[in-house]
Amino acid sequence: MQQDLAFNKNEDLLRQKLYQLKTRLNKVQKGGGDKKIAAQHQKGKLTARERIAYLTDKGSPFLEVGAFAGEGMYQDVGGCPSGGVVVGIGYVSKRQCVIVANDATVKAGAWFPITAKKNMRAQEIAMENRLPIIYLVDSAGVFLPMQDEIFPDKEHFGRQFRNNARMSSMGIIQIAAIMGSCVAGGAYLPIMSDEALIVDGTGSIFLAGSYLVKAAIGEDVDNETLGGASTHSEISGVTDNKYPNDEAALDAIRRMMDKIGKYDTAGFDRATPAPPAKSPEEIYGIFPDDRAKPYDMREIIHRLVDNSEFDEYKEHYGQTILCGHARIDGWAVGIVANQRQIVKAKKSGGQSTEIQMGGVIYSDSADKAARFIMNCNQRKIPLVFLQDVSGFMVGSRAEHGGIIKDGAKMVNAMANSVVPKFTFILGNSYGAGNYAMCGKAYDPRLIYAWPTAQMAVMSGASAAKTLLQIRVATLKGQGREISKEEEQQLLKEIEDSYNEQLSPYYAAARLWVDGIIDPQETRKVISMGIEAANHAPITERYNVGVIQT
Repeated sequence: MQQDLAFNKNEDLLRQKLYQLKTRLNKVQKGGGDKKIAAQHQKGKLTARERIAYLTDKGSPFLEVGAFAGEGMYQDVGGCPSGGVVVGIGYVSKRQCVIVANDATVKAGAWFPITAKKNMRAQEIAMENRLPIIYLVDSAGVFLPMQDEIFPDKEHFGRQFRNNARMSSMGIIQIAAIMGSCVAGGAYLPIMSDEALIVDGTGSIFLAGSYLVKAAIGEDVDNETLGGASTHSEISGVTDNKYPNDEAALDAIRRMMDKIGKYDTAGFDRATPAPPAKSPEEIYGIFPDDRAKPYDMREIIHRLVDNSEFDEYKEHYGQTILCGHARIDGWAVGIVANQRQIVKAKKSGGQSTEIQMGGVIYSDSADKAARFIMNCNQRKIPLVFLQDVSGFMVGSRAEHGGIIKDGAKMVNAMANSVVPKFTFILGNSYGAGNYAMCGKAYDPRLIYAWPTAQMAVMSGASAAKTLLQIRVATLKGQGREISKEEEQQLLKEIEDSYNEQLSPYYAAARLWVDGIIDPQETRKVISMGIEAANHAPITERYNVGVIQT
């Protein structure tokens, strides 16, 4: 009975989080709002999301990347929902591809710093997986008040054109449709693509608009004559063909994609897909409402994998990390997951035991995970990391046992992996645990969070107490003593500020994760991700270098 009550409470709270997720997504998907959408329609233009819906195969899945990019940022200039650009992996004429569509309802599609970061992420996905990329261009160019944050640095606006050139040399297909403004440096993106289409009457492309031309050289010319569809399709030859409207241009892209030749594959194994034998919906009740409560990660895994079959590796050794093989939507995968139950590890020939805390990486679990990761690379099996990690074990016993050495071995094996890696943050993702379990810095092909995720150097409670001690010591150094009441008020202020940064939405806004998903979407992300990765044959030999022993 008590177990049923806990299950129901967990389910209720997670469904509330999913309702909040859906509500926030709906708001983000409105872009600049209903009035701006209506203005697009009045010009005879589709919105970015309408263009993607029209372009992609009916009924096919679309995996959005960076939906929450920019959320809560740039409020002093009106915000930048979704970073002013819609990005995702979809299917066009049954070919999987990356799609990038500027959202002209958000500041006329102007580029903010987060827009550049999101575009780079789209190009990174295309390059890593050798996927065709389609650009639906409708942008006023750099958001000038922030030009210093977007223009000159290595990962700023100009990097996308370098990527255009690199992708072309790699044989990655790039198709661009100019469906609105395409100004200044941004003009190079579609013209550096394999094929550039333009929509008559609404599409325009030039290095400098009519006002700037007038100011620079005194010439009077309108934008259509300067850089409209007829000019560039009939006179300059800058664009390849013009089309009467958005739909006609998108139809042309579908016809191009329909004629693309077959690609070499990485050869990842796929059997006939099967659903989990245990209901994925039960994850809502299993995952605890309190992140300090233990739970059995195996029960989560069984609801993610085909037929709920999980072949565990070294089941009774290094038990705070679960490793094993399974299939997800038919694809063979190697799973590395943090076990959140408290476990007993045998020591000294089985005569004594050590109690190990769930969610913590110990020497034996790091050692096991390193070996398993190496095995998956040897067998060409993609890796899936399920994070709910508090960090590595600390204290004299752990240090004397060589926790740093064993942790380094795990990080080395994971960082040098040549098979694709996919990371999901289910609960905690703290400190070096984030790194060892393939955080964003370690190049997962995709990284998504559940609404229950938290990401930071340490937990909110630990960080707040540490920061409080520093603050109190600073005040004492200034000759100020504070009362217990003032100390509690200060602690609350620190906790509130820190907890805001722990939120998965904070991480998603800054593209530390590719998005926030319903746990039931996890299988879809993994399946589409491995399908994408299968476009890129593995050419690099797996080499871990010097392994700490």
